[in-house]
Amino acid sequence: MHGEWLHDIESLEAISQDAETRTLCLRMAELSRLGRIGPFLHELARDGELDTATKATITELACDASFLLAVEDYVRLTEPLH
Repeated sequence: MHGEWLHDIESLEAISQDAETRTLCLRMAELSRLGRIGPFLHELARDGELDTATKATITELACDASFLLAVEDYVRLTEPLH
């Protein structure tokens, strides 16, 4: 159990430390909360500049609302510390 918890914290911290990843995850969290993730995913699928693996990873994250909310909460709670 502790291994999973530690891995989750490490993942959240890595996301919060990378400005581009943090911005993307926070934007996806907002879209998810507003029920507007569908158009984002449609545009992502049409993007010709991203490779298939990157699209798959972003799609997986975008479809996990609980993860996105956890990222949003973690960033909000730890922002003053960074």
